[in-house]
Amino acid sequence: MAINGVLHHVEVYVRNLDNSKQFYDWLLVDHLGYRVYQQWPSGISYILGEGTYLVFVQSQKLQQAYNRTNVGLNHLAFNMVGQDAVDRLRADLGRLPYHELYAERYPFAGGPDHYALYLEDPDRIKIEIVAVLA
Repeated sequence: MAINGVLHHVEVYVRNLDNSKQFYDWLLVDHLGYRVYQQWPSGISYILGEGTYLVFVQSQKLQQAYNRTNVGLNHLAFNMVGQDAVDRLRADLGRLPYHELYAERYPFAGGPDHYALYLEDPDRIKIEIVAVLA
């Protein structure tokens, strides 16, 4: 059944599609249950079930780097069922070349009742993984 207001998709332009694909394959497919939805020479999309999907497209305008404190997107946040699952993702992150944010305040960088992991994608877009109850 269709529901008004559900996010349909998000499209993000990236500096290096191969790097972004490697990161989001790891995060979305390996850990969050997404699957590759569409692929074409300059882009890829991932979908969760039959709902909202995320699109990543190779930008042709590379002179301006992304800065999450400028006007525009600050971060993407995803639910993950269980604190243990978030802990496992963090452990997996430690063996990869991706940067954890606020590591010294893990898992409560977002507040005392907000169990979450924060990291950056290859373009420095902040990703938040929020532990939720099943």
